[in-house]
Amino acid sequence: MVVHICCAVDSHYFLQKLRNEYPDEKLIGFFYDPNIHPYSEYQLRLLDVKRSCNMLDIELIEGEYDTTGWLEAVRGLENEPEKGARCSVCFDNRFEVTAKKAHELGEKIFTSTLLTSPKKSLTQLKNSGDALAKLYGLQFIAPDYRSKQGTQEQNILAKQDRLYRQDYCGCLFGLTKQREYQDKLTDELFSPISKQIQPESIEDRLQVYEKRWELEEQNKTYIIRKERFLNWRLLRGYVIHANIIIPSHFLPYSALKKGYSRGKITWDGDVGYFDRDEIIFISLGHYNKLASTNYNSVNELMFYPPSFENEIKVRQNITANPYNLSSIIVIDSVLNGKFEIICDSKVYQDTREILC
Repeated sequence: MVVHICCAVDSHYFLQKLRNEYPDEKLIGFFYDPNIHPYSEYQLRLLDVKRSCNMLDIELIEGEYDTTGWLEAVRGLENEPEKGARCSVCFDNRFEVTAKKAHELGEKIFTSTLLTSPKKSLTQLKNSGDALAKLYGLQFIAPDYRSKQGTQEQNILAKQDRLYRQDYCGCLFGLTKQREYQDKLTDELFSPISKQIQPESIEDRLQVYEKRWELEEQNKTYIIRKERFLNWRLLRGYVIHANIIIPSHFLPYSALKKGYSRGKITWDGDVGYFDRDEIIFISLGHYNKLASTNYNSVNELMFYPPSFENEIKVRQNITANPYNLSSIIVIDSVLNGKFEIICDSKVYQDTREILC
C-alpha cells in the first residue's frame, strides 16, 4: 500500500493505525508535497518524516519538489479560503502523482495521511481519492482515524515522540491569509539576500531539528524548550549620500520610528552620531575590529555576514544597553555631508524552540 505523507504529526499516528488495521499490507511512505513553501519548510517537514519512518521501520520515497507545476495548477485560485477550490486542486495534484507512483510500483491500494488532519475535509479528500483510483485501476481507502478521540491520541503521540509541529498547512497562500487573520508578520517567507539565518526562521528551526537527530543517533539526551523573546526582521534598509545609494549594512535590531530620517553625522573617530533619531554609524574598519573579521568592503559584508549571534555581540560592544533599538549602520569609511536613511524593520514578540 502506498501512503501519501504530508507531515510527521499526521503520518506518525496514521501509519501505526494502518499497520494495525492492515497487518498483511507492506506500507510504503511517499512524501510528495510541492505545495509546501518555502523550500526550507519542505526540508524541515521531510526531515521529520524521515525520522518518523525510521522509528517505525517504514520505507520512504521522496517525490519531486515540483513547485512550478503546483503553482500552475492552482493559478487563479490564490485567494480561495481553506478547504476551498484551491485545496481540491491541491489534493488532486498530490493524489494523482501518488496514484501514478502506486501503479508504477505495482501496488493496488493507496491512501493519504491528509485524512487524519483536522484541517481537512474527509469528504473532499475521499472524492478526490476515489476519482483517481478509478482512473488508474486502484483502490483508495479513506479510514477515519479522527473520531473516537483519534485527534487527541494523535496529539499525545506527537508530543511523546517529540515531532515537529508546524502551525500552517503548507502553501504560501494559506499561510499569508492565516498570518493576516492573526495580524502577525509572515516571517516564514523572509529570506535575506545575505542568507544569514534569522532567529525563529525556518532555517533556524531546521538547524535545531538536524541537531536533534544527530544527538539521537549518538544516544545523547536532550530537551527542546520554548522561550519568548524579542524578534526582528529588516524589510528594507539603505543610505543615500550625495544623491547616491551607498553600500550600507544594518546591524540586527536596528529600528527607525518613522522608517525615514535625514541629517548629518558628527564623527568621533570611527563612530558617527546622527543629529536625529538616535542613529549610529561605524566604519567598516571599526566593524572589523569589533567582529574580529577582515572584510574588504561593505558589499562583501552585506552578502557574507557573520552569524546573527556574532552581530549581536558587535552591537553590544557599541551600546551597553540591551534594550537599545537605535539603527546602527556600517559604511565603508568616514563620510561627511547630508544623509538620508531608510530603515523599514519590525521588532515584535515571538517564541522559538531551543535545544538543551
